[in-house]
Amino acid sequence: MRLNNKTALITGGSNGIGKATAILFAKEGAKVVITDINEPAGHEVVGQIKAAGGEASYFHADVSKAADCEAMVAFAEKKYGGLHIVFNNAGIMHNDDGDAVSTEEGIFDLTYAINVKGVFFGCKYGIPALRRAGGGSIINTASFVAHLGAATPQLAYTASKGAVLSMTRELAVIHARENIRVNALSPGPLRTELLMKFLDTEAKKQRRLVHVPMGRFGEAEEMAKAALYLASDESSYTTGTEFLVDGGITAAYVTPE
Repeated sequence: MRLNNKTALITGGSNGIGKATAILFAKEGAKVVITDINEPAGHEVVGQIKAAGGEASYFHADVSKAADCEAMVAFAEKKYGGLHIVFNNAGIMHNDDGDAVSTEEGIFDLTYAINVKGVFFGCKYGIPALRRAGGGSIINTASFVAHLGAATPQLAYTASKGAVLSMTRELAVIHARENIRVNALSPGPLRTELLMKFLDTEAKKQRRLVHVPMGRFGEAEEMAKAALYLASDESSYTTGTEFLVDGGITAAYVTPE
């Protein structure tokens, strides 16, 4: 198994990419700590993993709070004796996130608190744990929108994912000699609850899909497989990179609407 004898902490692990990744990581031998603010859904994922013979635990944490992030890392180390993989995946895409004129300051601040500070806190407290374990892998969820202007405006989200990419690169350089790898996973448009709640009409969905060469939304399980590569020793010479798994959207010319 590709993650045997490793412990993985996954934020936002109760649904979408986080849920799919938690299930896959456990299947590949990892002991998984799922953190989220959705406690019932988090426990449900833990139950699925245990029913399949895997090992997992839930820890309630709001990644926008430093104390919660410090506590979730401490829990993982105490529960499983070490921490080797941190997947900073929790994020929001608020329905009221629009262009610069329409987006309220509170929506912008909330988006940054979770999408950017959440990654910062995950690294702030996760990196010392990885040091104690002799090294490991950090995966930060970014997005294809850090490269492209969105057809449906979502300025705070887009800006936050650009920040995640910048942090990822710098952290990778700083910690490369410590056997700590830091990479970003940038999904394209996915058929997840997060995006489907934002693209809440068929017209909005088609407006996004017209730009995707594959002509479909990606699936959370496809992102989990990409995260597995970055978490495993197979990517031992990979750091400071962005893994774009986007159906070709960032490679395509913009299609007229």
